[in-house]
Amino acid sequence: MSESTESPEQSAPTLTTKQKIIREVKTISIIIVLVFVFRSICFEPFKIPSGSMIPTLMIGDFILVNKMAYGWKVPFSDMFSDPIYISGSKAPKRGDVIVFKYPKDPSINYIKRVIGLPGDIVEMKDKVVYINDKPISAESIDGKKYMDDMDDKFKDRNLKFFKSKTGEHAHTYQIDADDFFKSDFDKIEVPRDHYFVMGDNRDASADSRVWGFVPFNNIKGNAVLVWFSMIFPFGENDFKFRPWRIGQSID
Repeated sequence: MSESTESPEQSAPTLTTKQKIIREVKTISIIIVLVFVFRSICFEPFKIPSGSMIPTLMIGDFILVNKMAYGWKVPFSDMFSDPIYISGSKAPKRGDVIVFKYPKDPSINYIKRVIGLPGDIVEMKDKVVYINDKPISAESIDGKKYMDDMDDKFKDRNLKFFKSKTGEHAHTYQIDADDFFKSDFDKIEVPRDHYFVMGDNRDASADSRVWGFVPFNNIKGNAVLVWFSMIFPFGENDFKFRPWRIGQSID
């Protein structure tokens, strides 16, 4: 019995510099495509630039948004038109924190909490939200732990904090007791396939009270997790790293 051996001349041919470059470019291109597909279909990171969702989300929080929460979309189908769903869509639930395209300028992403569902009657009296004539639960609480985390520009305000349950979501919202801006509004019905949204920082949020309802097709996904939290020392902000916020779920 004879054994065959492979001589150096029979081994895999050495790649030229040009072939190596082409191979690397192909590998990088595949990785880039996979990342874009993952971001388009599954999860996408966002940074919180404003205080409209304090105390749930702080300026400088980096969050993950589940883009599959309301249905699987054809990749990139929502870039220039309404999204196309592969196997049907699911409606957001009351209390969900959603990222969506701002109805007045779809190039801008907003994040708010779903308050009113299609067909709901929403109103606000004395800073209390009513859904179908029933007030959303609100229990006054001590907000010191939230004050420690928030941006300095909010700390000199007379803030009051309330523990609330909106739908299945237990969360905290805040109001400015010295803010005399008339935020109340009369009863309004949420149209079909639209949602009434508000920020948890009730007196410092431009939301459905200002610019109207969010169409379902504008919704990008459900915010689920804080994966990093830092304020960089630019402008009026001081440096602030908040490792204790990393890994917090968003309710």
